[in-house]
Amino acid sequence: MMRKLSLRAMAVLLALGSAALGVLLLLLDPVALKTLRYQGFDQYQRWQPRPYVEAPVRIIDIDEASLERLGQWPWPRTRIAELVERVQAAGAATLAFDVVFAEPDRTSPRTVTQLWPLAPALRGALQALPDHDEVLAAALRDSDVVLGFAVQRDQAVEAGQRLPSAPYRHVWLGGGPAPEALHGFTTAVPPLPVLDAAARGMGALTFVPDADGVVRRVPLVLRLGEQPVPSLAAEALRVGQGATNHLLRSAEGGLPALEEVRIGDVTIPTTAQGEMWVHYSAPVPERYLPAWRVLAGEVDPDLLAGHLVLVGSSAQGLMDLRFNPLGRVMPGVEAHAQALEQALTGHFLTRPHWAQALEVVTVAVGAVLVVGLATYASALLAAAGAAVLLAGVLWGGWWAFSAHGLLINSFTPALVLLGCYVLASLAHHFWSERQHRWVKQAFSRYVSPNRVEYLVNHPDALELGGKRQTCSFIFTDLAGFTGLMEKIDPAEALVLLNRYLEDMIAIAFKHQGTLDRIVGDAVAIMFSAPVPQPDHPRRALACALEMHTFATRYALDLQARGIPFGHTRLGVHSGEVIVGNFGGNAIFDYRALGDPVNTAARLESVNKHLGTRICVSAVTLADCPEAAARPVGRLVLKGKSQALKVYEPLTPETPEDYAPRAAYEAAYEAMARGDEAALPMFEALHRDHPNDPLVRLHHERLRGLDPMARAELADGIVMDAK
Repeated sequence: MMRKLSLRAMAVLLALGSAALGVLLLLLDPVALKTLRYQGFDQYQRWQPRPYVEAPVRIIDIDEASLERLGQWPWPRTRIAELVERVQAAGAATLAFDVVFAEPDRTSPRTVTQLWPLAPALRGALQALPDHDEVLAAALRDSDVVLGFAVQRDQAVEAGQRLPSAPYRHVWLGGGPAPEALHGFTTAVPPLPVLDAAARGMGALTFVPDADGVVRRVPLVLRLGEQPVPSLAAEALRVGQGATNHLLRSAEGGLPALEEVRIGDVTIPTTAQGEMWVHYSAPVPERYLPAWRVLAGEVDPDLLAGHLVLVGSSAQGLMDLRFNPLGRVMPGVEAHAQALEQALTGHFLTRPHWAQALEVVTVAVGAVLVVGLATYASALLAAAGAAVLLAGVLWGGWWAFSAHGLLINSFTPALVLLGCYVLASLAHHFWSERQHRWVKQAFSRYVSPNRVEYLVNHPDALELGGKRQTCSFIFTDLAGFTGLMEKIDPAEALVLLNRYLEDMIAIAFKHQGTLDRIVGDAVAIMFSAPVPQPDHPRRALACALEMHTFATRYALDLQARGIPFGHTRLGVHSGEVIVGNFGGNAIFDYRALGDPVNTAARLESVNKHLGTRICVSAVTLADCPEAAARPVGRLVLKGKSQALKVYEPLTPETPEDYAPRAAYEAAYEAMARGDEAALPMFEALHRDHPNDPLVRLHHERLRGLDPMARAELADGIVMDAK
C-alpha cells in the first residue's frame, strides 16, 4: 500500500510540477521558445504559402536594370516628379514611396551653383531655374501620394526636432488602450518640409523584425513619442480609399492592447502591438513593374489604374532587403505590398485572444495525461500514447493554420509535453529501480542475495529442471534448543534464535553462499550454485569455521548470562549433485539433489556421537591443503555402505586440553596401520587429555577389540545412528 501511495504521490507531484512549469514557460515566453514558435509558423507558410490572387496592388521597382538605364540612386527629384505624374495619369488610387526624401536634391540648379565655379551670368541663369524639390512638391500637390519617414529608438530626443505632418487622425474606439501598447520610438527622420507639406499622407517605413531578423508582421500603427503614427501600408490604404481616419479598436476589457485597425472599408485584425501578420505568397512577376518601363511609358495604364502603387527597390546596392518566412530575401517594399494584398482580399492570419488560454489548457491537461501514461502504463503503451498526444497537438496547430488561418502555438506545448514524458519516464525508471532494489532486498530475506542477483541477470534460470554441478554443502544444527524452549520464555527464546540465525546466514552470504533452507534452528548452505565457484570447497570450509567461531562465542556469552544456549554442530562435504528448480508449474523450489547433500547432513549429525563440533569430509579438505585438521576416521554413515574419510578442523576455539595434533596423528596412523603400539599411545593421550572426544573414542574402541580386529580398524567405523 505504501509503495502504491509513493507512486501516486510521485505522479501527482510530477504532473503538477510539469504543468506549472509548462504554463510558466508559456506565460514568460522566453526568446528561445518564441523563436521556436515563429519558426514553426514559418514552416506552415512554406508548406502552404498564400495563393496569389490578383489584387489592385503594384510595386514600381527601382531594380538593377533601372539603375543601369537611368543612372545611380538617388535620381533627380524631377525624375521622381515625372514618375508621380505618369502614375497619376494612369489613374492609380495612390502612390506610396518606400523612400525617405530627407535631404535636398543635390542636382538642383541652386545646389549646383554653390558647388561649381561659374560665371555670374550663368550662375544667375541657373538660379532662376525651378528647384527640383519644388518641382516634386508641385507634382505631389496634384496627386494622391504617400511619403515615407523613418523612426528610431536609439537616439536621444532633440529639443525642437521636426516631426512629420499628420494629414490623418487616429481614433480610439471604446475608450481604447493607452498608446504604450504600440511599438514605441523616440525620433523621426521626416521628408523635406516642402515635400511633407505637399503629400496626401505620411507613413513610417520601419519594421519590427523578430530576433532572427525575419519580417513576419507589418505594423499598421506605431508610437512616436506619445503620438500614434501610421505605417506606409496603412497610409497607402487610407489615401487610396479617400478615408480620413485610422480607427483603432482595443481588446475587450479595456486592456492595453489592440485588436483591430479599421481603415475606410477595410478592417484588419492586429496583434496587441498593432501589427498585421503577413501570410506570404510565392514570388510572382505580376507584382512588380520596372521603374524604367514606367518612365519610358511602356507600361499598360490598366496595370496601374485604381491600384495602390508602391515605389521601392530590389537593387542589392540600395540595401533594402529583408528575410521572409518562406526562406527567401525580398525587398522591404514587398512586405508592405503583400500586407496590402491581404487587406484588400480579406485574407488574414490571426492569433486570437483565446489562443494563449487554449495553449495553457493544452499544457496543463496534456502534462497530467503524459505523466499518468509514463507513470502507470507499460513502456510501449506509454510511448505510443505520448506519441499520439504529441502528434495530435502538432496536427491541431497545423489544422488551425491551414483551415482557418489561426496561429495557435502547438510547438511550445508539444515541447513541454515531450519534456514531461522524458521527465516522468526517468522518474518512473528511478522509482522502478528503487522498487526493484526494495523487492530484491526483500526477496533476499527469503532467498540468497546471490540467487536473486542471478535470477535478475538470468531470468531463463526460472525454468523448471536442473543440471549437474559440483558443489559444497554446510549443514548446521543447534544442540539442546528444544530443551531451551522449555526452560525460558518462548518469546525470548525466539529472539535469541533469530539473532543467532541472522548472524549465521550473514556469514554464509559474506562467503557468497546460497541459503538452501532453514529448518527450525538448522541451516543448510550450498556453494557453487547458482553461480559456479571454482573455489567452492575453500569457501565452504572458511564459512563453516567462521560460523563455528561465531556460534561458540554466542553460546558462551549467553551461558555467562545464565541462559543455557547450546553449541552448534556443522557438517561440510562436496560432490556432484543436480541443481535446479524442482516442484511444478505452480511453485518452484531451488534445491540441490544428490548423495553429497545427504552426506553433509549426516556429517553434521554424527558430531553428537563423536563429541566433535565440526566434521569435514576428505573430499572437501582435499582442495584446502592449508587447512589445519586432524583425522576423525573412516566413517560408514547411517544408510551408507562405503566409508568416508572424515576430519575435524582445528580452530582457535579448539579446547586447550585436546591432545597435541602431532601426537594424535601419530597414534592415529599407528591405529590405521594396525600397529600394536596404537593402544598404549591412545592410553597415554587419554590419560593426559581425558576431555578430548576423539582420543576417548579411539581409546575405547581399541580397548574393546582383540588384536586381530584392531588390524581391520581402517575398514571404517560404522555409524548406526544419524
